[in-house]
Amino acid sequence: MDWGMENRLSRIIKPKTGHTVMLAVDHGYFLGPTRKLESPRDTIRPLLPHADALMLTRGVLRSSVDPGASIPVVLRVSGGTSIIGENLANEGITTSMEEALRLNVSAVALSIFVGTPYEKQTLMNLSQLVNQGEELGIPVLAVTAVGKELGKRDARYIGLCCRIASELGAHFVKTYYCDGFEKVVESTPAPLVIAGGPKLDTEMDAFNMVYEAIEA
Repeated sequence: MDWGMENRLSRIIKPKTGHTVMLAVDHGYFLGPTRKLESPRDTIRPLLPHADALMLTRGVLRSSVDPGASIPVVLRVSGGTSIIGENLANEGITTSMEEALRLNVSAVALSIFVGTPYEKQTLMNLSQLVNQGEELGIPVLAVTAVGKELGKRDARYIGLCCRIASELGAHFVKTYYCDGFEKVVESTPAPLVIAGGPKLDTEMDAFNMVYEAIEA
């Protein structure tokens, strides 16, 4: 990697551990004021000290995060659909790389929808974003989105998505944990970030789930 690319990625994935805790609060770009994110600033502020990186849109970054915060930002740059629209997979690029540079982000993120009618469109979005990222030294995070129509999130499907994302040049990939996840890791050249799981009853349940995923 070029120095700038590697430096940005090292802010997110800590070189000493190879791990990252990414606080993703970008759900409003298609869900609107979802539960616990009605006021992004109030949700983000107390959690920042416990996160290695913050994933969000430019609107929430500008309105809800103190510019003096030192946390690295992963900027969501895909969208254009909503939860009440015809198909969430019909995404486009919403934010330019020039804007990402102005916001001094450490990486940009977009979703890919493998197995949907918009598979090619979102994979081409990824490819174009990687090309731009390579020119400017900005890492690209591919998020393997899963739609209801795609069925089970098993290792075969997750492995397919992650391998395609890495083949197209994604510098790291965010995906779901599943049984046989070690097979997904082995077949994906790019680093993996595990997405959050189901709603849990207590904070201890959440910590236990994260610990088990790390150990695996």
